[in-house]
Amino acid sequence: MSWLMNPSGDAPKRRRPENLKDLPKDADGKAIPPTPGSTPGSPWAEFPLKDNYPTVSDPTDPDRQVSTKQANRPFLAYAQYRAEREQAHEEWLKRKKEREEKLARGEEVGPEEPDPTEEVEVGCTGLLKFILYATLFVVLAGKFFTGSFLWEMEMPNLKQLIPQMDQRLFSERTLAQFDGTDPDKPVYIAIDGDVYDVSSNRKTYGPGGSYHIMAGKDAARAYGTGCFQTHLTHDLRELTESEMKGVEHWKKFYTDSTKYHKVGRVSHPPIDPASPVPEHCDPKKEAQAKAERERKAKEGATKHEEL
Repeated sequence: MSWLMNPSGDAPKRRRPENLKDLPKDADGKAIPPTPGSTPGSPWAEFPLKDNYPTVSDPTDPDRQVSTKQANRPFLAYAQYRAEREQAHEEWLKRKKEREEKLARGEEVGPEEPDPTEEVEVGCTGLLKFILYATLFVVLAGKFFTGSFLWEMEMPNLKQLIPQMDQRLFSERTLAQFDGTDPDKPVYIAIDGDVYDVSSNRKTYGPGGSYHIMAGKDAARAYGTGCFQTHLTHDLRELTESEMKGVEHWKKFYTDSTKYHKVGRVSHPPIDPASPVPEHCDPKKEAQAKAERERKAKEGATKHEEL
């Protein structure tokens, strides 16, 4: 299975040239080591010490010749680059000196020539330019690939990132003034006491909008039951677990929204426990709720008798 490890076949074996000389040996047949200070020999007199590459002057020592073999080429190329840079700098200094002499004689000269060998520094201006060009490229790429400059993402609501220190406490009467009927005032809604500014979608929450009935009031119960005509109240008594989850869902929606933001709280008068619970708009759910109320009332009466 050697062909799996070497599909191209075995490489030809290295052969020793016939004209190579061996190191001198003593009477016992052992190789005699070179004397101190002498150039080390090789049992292969012409290999691998043989180098047929052209030689050039050593950049660090002009009296010494070095080979242009592959291992030396990076060093030689860099040395050539440095020499060219130094020559260009010397020529620039010469032109600069000639220009200064002309200025001293009052002759007219052109603009000062920058040093061609000076390292270019990016600096703050260059960094800002790079950021600007990169941003422009990303925006245009988003328009080209998705048809949206923001890659189909919504602009973040910066008001959510800034702590709101001026949130108001509304009364129910004050909150009612922000129902969208006054074009000079924002549109507010409330859910379970939290007030949110929805002015960015005035067409929906303002007069004539599909959710205008929710504006200017705390209709938390309607968000849980779906009864948007009869449950426009903050009364959350006897809601089921799923209905309470619906209220929490909508509170989270408005809190996390990038279009709307919280502006304060609304203070409600206490609810009379003896007041009737709003009836459900769905007769089946109302019947279930009524049966549940009767069951709880019986359990309460039974516990009272036991005590």
